[in-house]
Amino acid sequence: MRVQVFKTWDRVRSSFWFLPAIMAGGAMVSAFATVALDTPVTDWLTLHWGLTFTGGAEGASALLGAIAGSMITIAGVVFSMTLVALSLASSQLGPRLLRNFMRDATTQIVLGTFVATFLYCLLVLRTIRRAEEVAFVPHLSVTFGVLLAVVSVGVLIYFIHHVSVSIQANEIVARVGTELIEGIERLFPENIGRGAPRIPTEPPDADFLDTFDRQARPIGSAGDGYLQFVDGDALMELAMQEDVVIRLERRPGHYVVATRPLALVWPGNRVTDQLVERVNSAFALGNQRTSGQDIEFAVNQLVEIAVRALSPGLNDPFTAMTCVDHLGSALCRLAQRGMPSPYRHDTQDQLRIITPVFTFPEVTDAAFNQIRQYARSSTAVTIRLLETIAVVAGSVQRPEDRAALLRHARMIARGARGGLPEDEDRQEVEERFQSANQLLSESPDSNR
Repeated sequence: MRVQVFKTWDRVRSSFWFLPAIMAGGAMVSAFATVALDTPVTDWLTLHWGLTFTGGAEGASALLGAIAGSMITIAGVVFSMTLVALSLASSQLGPRLLRNFMRDATTQIVLGTFVATFLYCLLVLRTIRRAEEVAFVPHLSVTFGVLLAVVSVGVLIYFIHHVSVSIQANEIVARVGTELIEGIERLFPENIGRGAPRIPTEPPDADFLDTFDRQARPIGSAGDGYLQFVDGDALMELAMQEDVVIRLERRPGHYVVATRPLALVWPGNRVTDQLVERVNSAFALGNQRTSGQDIEFAVNQLVEIAVRALSPGLNDPFTAMTCVDHLGSALCRLAQRGMPSPYRHDTQDQLRIITPVFTFPEVTDAAFNQIRQYARSSTAVTIRLLETIAVVAGSVQRPEDRAALLRHARMIARGARGGLPEDEDRQEVEERFQSANQLLSESPDSNR
């Protein structure tokens, strides 16, 4: 149930209707409230401050009509500008970045501002009466409508600036890089060497793992799609209630095929239809990957921008180098974080959950493999890759992390020897490789 809430909230955040709908509802409530308060408040404001609208019914109708008409027109212009930005981002930087643009709260608030102002003026306009015996002009409401129009003009000016900045490649890369770092801080909260020493979680013995493989019963997926969220607390609670051990066969970001094993449950004879249903309810599937629990998704977004920038059609190595810089920044933070154990125990120290986890070498592979392959003929990007590895080398503390970086440095250097035609370019790459190799080989525990 909780994963469905997370999935729905993630979908709502990426929509253009949620915030505008809330703001439109607030505008409707404000319209009725200001009209109700108009008679007792207008005289006081006029007497002490002189701030309210003092015209007649004709003037109020014309003013609100002009504001409402202009607001709905500007809302259409804002929609058009947003679609142009989405089209530009999709064609040049990749379609998977559209979700980042749609999650931009600024665009949603701007759309909501114009729609809310339009609805407010429309609802207030219907309360104006011109007949002399029952004449009514909501002076306070008209004044508030003028104030909303002034705010909307400022919002429009800011939105033009925001769009012009948000479609710049460096800004987009920085936004994705920030999302990646936030995901690392959320999924890997423990820093190495800080706080109380962690008690290492020992893996179960080989006999248990062999028994598990032979006797565990698979639970098939209820549908197809990308695994977006996993409710670990619900699975732990279920495993404790049923006294079973659950091993997840897929992690967030993997594509799941219907009826294929999503998890294994041991002992297999305790698996019931109700347990199968509850296990499936702890997994949320969708048509696309999300960054909520999938650290590789943000990495792949940066890699996609870099690979597109290296294509012959664009030939933009500067954007690719910017992506490499942000990937290096994220890897530096990840190298300083404690990797979570795949073995999860309950309060009685009983093994309950076995889950696949992200590791530094896997994230490093996702970050460097494709860029390394496409950058073989680009001296600038190849050098930046080796310089980034040298920077990350100063943060790694685990031998397997150093080995992963050294492996990539060697592959980058070998690729440059075969892909760069100039001797001086190859020599410069070799110098960067030797520098990175020296930094990665300083630890006595490193693999040479």
